[in-house]
Amino acid sequence: MSNPSDVFESRWQPSRWLLRLYLSVLALALLAPWLANIPFWLKLLSPLPCLAHAVWVLPRHVLLTAPQAVTGLRRDAFGWHLYSAANGWQAVQLRPDSLALPLVVVLRYRMPGQRFSRGLCIARDALAPEQHRRLRLRLKFSRRRWAEPGASAPE
Repeated sequence: MSNPSDVFESRWQPSRWLLRLYLSVLALALLAPWLANIPFWLKLLSPLPCLAHAVWVLPRHVLLTAPQAVTGLRRDAFGWHLYSAANGWQAVQLRPDSLALPLVVVLRYRMPGQRFSRGLCIARDALAPEQHRRLRLRLKFSRRRWAEPGASAPE
């Protein structure tokens, strides 16, 4: 794992577990205003932001059907890269607040030239068990995992 020429690549598919979790939380968010003591007009308008969020998030982060959906991660001598059908492989900087847990990998990253970080969730059922384990190990023990893209490796 310490060899900088060692290439690691992982591609994932949509997660049924993540879809069920998102739809459950969405249902609770749609139900909450009807249980709250708020004006009726607000109860009628409250589903709009929730549904707009679902229209944006489901194809890009849960179902992975949008061309902008990130579906792959690669580590090579040049650093970390994320794959989407719209942009191909793009260099990214992984952030220290990324998590690699047995049930889920929460990958926080920043695109070069952008100020804010982004995140993605890779559930256990999105990859084969061995691939998910390899991804977690790679994220936990890779050298220079927080380095800027294109930064030269120490010799």
